[in-house]
Amino acid sequence: MVGKKNIVFGFIYLVFTASLGVVMVNMYEDYGQAVQEKQTSVGRLQQLKENNFEEDLDALSADQIAKANTDGILSLNKIFNTEMAIDSIKGGAHAHGNLESLLNIVVGITLCFISAALWLKQLISVLFILGTILHSGMLYLGGVFQMAWAGAILETGAGPVMILVGLLLMGIVSFSGFKAETVKD
Repeated sequence: MVGKKNIVFGFIYLVFTASLGVVMVNMYEDYGQAVQEKQTSVGRLQQLKENNFEEDLDALSADQIAKANTDGILSLNKIFNTEMAIDSIKGGAHAHGNLESLLNIVVGITLCFISAALWLKQLISVLFILGTILHSGMLYLGGVFQMAWAGAILETGAGPVMILVGLLLMGIVSFSGFKAETVKD
């Protein structure tokens, strides 16, 4: 059964990509701390503005105001950087990995009902597995584990191309060879 490896791969890979949800939840602790820092520094700036840049009835110097502004800007930047790290996982390895896992499962099941040359079915199967590894797999390694070489592989575009070619071939063999019952290879 040619599609079996896609089904098995899809379920196992789904465990890894779905578990990124836990990673992102843990990252929200840093986000909460960044929000608290922002509230403190920006709250101070708001209070200074309301008090005509006086604190404890003393006028602040330009240097003191600049330092308060810097604290506010840096606290906003810290929130942005924390959100960016979470969003890169959420929109990258997590979303694409979950989708490509399910795609492998669907393709694996569908291949069981396709009557086509064995080499063609094997090609389609391998295209989806390699395409997934070279696309969301590299997003996973680059985004979560900060492996720069994964980004270089991702930039080749080989993974998405393999998946698109696999989809095209799957459409063609489904049109010409889809049966109502499982096919013995």
